[in-house]
Amino acid sequence: MQITLLKSKLHRVTTTHAELDYEGSCAIDGHLLDTAGIREYEQIQIYNINNGERFTTYAIRAEEHSGIISVNGAAAHKASPGDLLIIATYAVLDEKEANSFKPVMLYFNEQNQIIHSRNTIPKQMKEAG
Repeated sequence: MQITLLKSKLHRVTTTHAELDYEGSCAIDGHLLDTAGIREYEQIQIYNINNGERFTTYAIRAEEHSGIISVNGAAAHKASPGDLLIIATYAVLDEKEANSFKPVMLYFNEQNQIIHSRNTIPKQMKEAG
């Protein structure tokens, strides 16, 4: 049997750009991609905290340490500069892989700088949800 699990999460990044006249995708600071283990052109899910929009696109690499989170193309209708986003990737694993797998979850300040990381959700957060 195979199971789909969270692979990586950028939690509460701030949208820096929404570029409608662009081919598509979401440009993400290259340092953040590397730290989260997200590959360029990998499918990503974006959850907009401000307006509730949820959509799928793919990641492209923006300049390293730029803090850029640019939602591009048609998806630019779903996010505006200043919106808080959760960007997630998922992996399909077999049962044996799933037993030992831990996701990379990164948490951010308003300048899209990593403030901490985890690979589990703390118990008190699980109970509150």
